[in-house]
Parts: sequence; C-alpha cells; structure tokens
Amino acid sequence: MSTPNESIKTSPVEKDANLDRKHSDPAASEEVGGVFGGEGGKNFRVMGRKSTLFALLTNQFGIAALGLPSAYRDIGIVPGIIVTWGTALLAWYTGYEFWRFYCRHPHCVTVIDMARTAGGRFWEVIVGIAFVIQLNMCCASASVTLSIGFNSIGDHSMCTVGFIGIACLISYLLCIPRTMKFVAQSGLPCMISIIAAVLITMISIGVSKPNLAEDGWKPDLKVANNPGFKTIFNAVLKIVWAFAGHHAYVSYMAEMRDPVKDFPWALSWLGIIGASFYTFLAVGIYCLSGEYTTSPALGAAPRIAAKAAYGIVIPAIVTAALANGHIGIKYVFVVVMRKMNALNEITANTPKSWGVWVTIATVFWIVAFIISNAIPIFDSLVSIQSATTYAWFSFGIASVLWFSWNKGNYFKSPKQIAFFCLNVSIVGWAFFLNGCGLWSSITQMLDIFASDKGVNGSFSCGDNSAL
Repeated sequence: MSTPNESIKTSPVEKDANLDRKHSDPAASEEVGGVFGGEGGKNFRVMGRKSTLFALLTNQFGIAALGLPSAYRDIGIVPGIIVTWGTALLAWYTGYEFWRFYCRHPHCVTVIDMARTAGGRFWEVIVGIAFVIQLNMCCASASVTLSIGFNSIGDHSMCTVGFIGIACLISYLLCIPRTMKFVAQSGLPCMISIIAAVLITMISIGVSKPNLAEDGWKPDLKVANNPGFKTIFNAVLKIVWAFAGHHAYVSYMAEMRDPVKDFPWALSWLGIIGASFYTFLAVGIYCLSGEYTTSPALGAAPRIAAKAAYGIVIPAIVTAALANGHIGIKYVFVVVMRKMNALNEITANTPKSWGVWVTIATVFWIVAFIISNAIPIFDSLVSIQSATTYAWFSFGIASVLWFSWNKGNYFKSPKQIAFFCLNVSIVGWAFFLNGCGLWSSITQMLDIFASDKGVNGSFSCGDNSAL
C-alpha cells in the first residue's frame, strides 16, 4: 500500500482535478476546493491536522463504545482484540480511499456528492436515501439508550414506550432550531462524559462486584469463546458499529486548510487511538464483569454506580441524537427546498422555510420513535444498523469509488491487481454483512422477545435495562 505522499505523486490529483470536475460531474462548477473555495472560503477552511483529528475522535467516540465489552464476552478476549484491530485497519483503508477520491474531486463536500460524481443522479438518490435512513437509525439507537438509562435511574417506573417517547420528544424539540451551534460546542464535553461514565463503571465494579453477582464471585473469563455463529456475528457487528464514522469524513475534508496533506495523518491517528481506547474499554470492563457484562456496559456496575454513570452520560446521548437528527433533517430540508425552487429561503426566516423544516423534523422523529419501539433492544438495533447502512458507508462505498476512478486500469500492474482483489473482497464483505448480519441480528432479537428477559416484543412496556 502506498503512503499518502506516494499516492499524491502517482495520482494525477492536481493535473486532473479541473478535468474531472468538468466531465465527471455537471453539478461541480466551483473552483478547486469546492463550495468553500470561493470568496471568503478561508473563513470556512479553518481545520488543521490536529483539529481534524479531534473532530474525527468526537465523531467516532459515542454510544457505540458501550456495546464492545459484551462483544468480548461473547467471542473472548483474543478474538475480540483481533476483530477490533482488523476492523480499525479496514476502516483506515476505506477512509483512505475516500481521501484519494476527494483529492481527484475536491468539489465534493459530502459522501452523496461523491456518489453523484461516480454514478450520476441515480446513485446520488440511492446513497441520499440510505444516508437519511442511517441517521434516523442512529437517532433511534440514542433513544433506546436513553430509555435504558431512564429505566435504570428510575427503577422502571414507567412503561419503556413512554421513556422512548420522552427521549424522542426531547431530541425533537432540540432539533427545531435550524442552527447547530450547541452541537458544535459540545464535542469535548460529550466525549469527557462518556469516558467519565466508563471510568465510574470500571472503578465501581473493581472495588465491589458487578450488579447481580453474588458475594465471593470470581469472573469467568474466556480467552477465546465459541458460542455459535449467530452470537459471534452479532459481536462482530457491534465492533463494526464502533468504527462507523465515515459518512462525515468528506465534510471534514471540505473544511480543512490542506486536506491533501493533513487528512491521512488525522485518519491514521484516529485508527490508532480509537482501537487502543476500544481495546482498553472492552478488555477492562469484561475482565472486571466477566459473565455479568451487559450491553450497554454501564448496566454491569452496582445499582447506585450504574445510575450515576447513566446520569453523567445522558447529555452525551441526547447530543448524539441531536447531531444525527439535525444532519438528517437539514439534508432533506435542502432537497425539498430545491424541489420547491426556494433555495434562496434556506437561511431566511420565512413561513415556508419554517413550515418545511418543522414538518420534516416531525416526520423524522416520528419514524425514529417507531423504529425505537419496533426494536427496543440496544444490541439488536446496533447489529441491524451495522448489517445495513454501515456495511456500505464504512466499507462498501469506498471500494465502489475505487472502481470508479480506476476504471480501465484494474489489471495494469501487480499492485493494481492486488488492490482490485482487495476492493472486490470489501464489497463482498459489505454484502455478507447485509445478508448474514441481518439474519443473525433479527433472529437474536426474536430469541430475546421469546425469552423472559423483560422485553417480549415491539412496543413493549418491559424493562429493556434488564437485558
């Protein structure tokens, strides 16, 4: 694999940039640097390599990390570490391919722009729909996680449907303002709150014992475990979800001062820091909790400590719901306003613009409420997301882009043949996640519904914090 500098030399980035924009994408008439490259563009292109790394970390670190310890419980410590670092390496490569495509098409500011550039209007629509579905399911995951926290703090004092409704209502109201100033300033506090909640969980278990464990209990740890294909695959899906931040990469590149030089550095450190933190978190909590490891992991702590941990992490979960919801609503808003020939009203406080915005936000959060109640189980919702949209946004789309810009040169050299085989394998992996992932996640959910573990079906009042 070539280094970033080598790829810039061998790829006709600067020579072909103008030609690519003129012939590959009729919508790309901006100067090099995309929509942020014109007058005043320097006011938007402000991110250096360190600020980009921090943005990538805050984008990736979230509620996904809370499912990792249970993945290690299911497949064992050594397989868990191997899958974590293997997924980190694969996520680095696909992120690298996004960067290489951006170098050739610097007018792109979203992954949807890349889809249009590579495949025209049809693929733009397909990826756009998948993008909104992914963001809506992210919001549903946040709502389910909030309901688990509410159930834990309130000792299941209300029907879980009601707690999910409260979570969706709070998030919906926060999405009504059309700016993201709050989200932009909340990255560091949210990341700190998640780390603090994890540390509370680990320390409380270390000085006491996991919730539900008997006195004198010793953890039954598995270096390697073989619980069956379905359980193994669901564990892999949870690890995949932890590295799913690729949908935002292009937007970050568009706001960097020098993305060609700095993004690979930030991406590499994201992979190293992310995989290291995830390994520490998963191994630490699993070794302390053993067979009592839960998902989300905060539930393994003694009851009082678990309530404190959920209380600390709730603002971060709400912010995650707000951020994903706002991005999804804004994307649909722009599409609708374009169809209405009202792009000049996007930033204006007119009855039309506010009516469209509130309508989209209302529909978006009603759908999130329905999904949250249809799949009120954290693990199942995480696995279904990984098996559907994340399989492509994190892996498959990057390889499709590689096929697009290397068309006609697949077998030019042994190196190209190797990359061709690699990207065919990645697309195959995405399809495999779609098929086997959906089967394993849905059947696991049905098994939980059929058990006596608290939640016995969709729109259940059962306690989903007891799983």
